[in-house]
Amino acid sequence: MEDRTAEQLAQDYSAMGDSISLITAVIAGDSMADESAEDRQGCVDRNTQHLELMKAKEDWGSEDFTATDAAISAGNGYTAS
Repeated sequence: MEDRTAEQLAQDYSAMGDSISLITAVIAGDSMADESAEDRQGCVDRNTQHLELMKAKEDWGSEDFTATDAAISAGNGYTAS
């Protein structure tokens, strides 16, 4: 198990927020709209995997993962067209 500092935890949680925002924006068509379906899918897949890996870490405190769970679900269900 890692022992991340409070600063590392805050940075990681913030990075997760960035991934959530990007997943949401790509799915909504607000980001990467001019990119290929393959590129959009890759972006969503990478960011979804990042969220899954980060959420699985065991040293979180009382962070709220509601938005994380929603983005993981949406990301896993996304198929670019």
